[in-house]
Amino acid sequence: MRPIRILLADDHVLVLEGTRELLEREPDLEVVAEAYDGQRAVELAAELRPDVAVLDAAMPGVNGVEAARQIKAACPATAVLILSAYDSDAYLVAALEAGATGYLRKSSPAQELVRAVRTVYDGGSALHPDVARRLVDRFSQPASRAAASSPLSQNQVEALSGRELEVLRLAARGLTNQDIAGRLNIGRRTVQSHLAGIFAKTGSQSRTEAVVNALRKGWISLEETEGEVPRSERKQTARG
Repeated sequence: MRPIRILLADDHVLVLEGTRELLEREPDLEVVAEAYDGQRAVELAAELRPDVAVLDAAMPGVNGVEAARQIKAACPATAVLILSAYDSDAYLVAALEAGATGYLRKSSPAQELVRAVRTVYDGGSALHPDVARRLVDRFSQPASRAAASSPLSQNQVEALSGRELEVLRLAARGLTNQDIAGRLNIGRRTVQSHLAGIFAKTGSQSRTEAVVNALRKGWISLEETEGEVPRSERKQTARG
């Protein structure tokens, strides 16, 4: 049997080389192409039709999630596995909606990546256990299912004020209410008021739902969800 043909894309050279070496230790895996940005990954996928595309979520230009969407449109048979350094529900949901069937953290053990490549190639779904648990928890809630199945109208988009969009973009990066207040030079209660308005106008029950809906509609980009936020702050934000 021929090996599984893999396309790798990551803008960090050392990560790309390390991933290639790891995968090519396996006799049934073959890296047929490498790309340092999402646009090149899309071009190579269209040309080579790999079995699996392993994409970094955050790349310059065309990010990994958008690259996944374009690759699936051009090459439906290519399975897509997203690798992300960000512990973000927004990235996860956006990646799955783009057609990815695998989503792993870059901190995952080496053999987990190898198993994931084989799993998505065989038509299965490969999610980090913690990620899968969060996804199940999120969509097992009735309010979440309703929000996920009811796309927002353009009128609701236009109802968001400029300040609400600013708050939403900072919330998407995982900032706490206090940090958002500091960034925008407004009071913490004002931030809470803006968030309440965002939830009401978007029909969301949480920040995650609001961010995911915004990503779906293109009101904010994945790049706007990126940022180094202390883990303790992420936990506080998740409660809010």
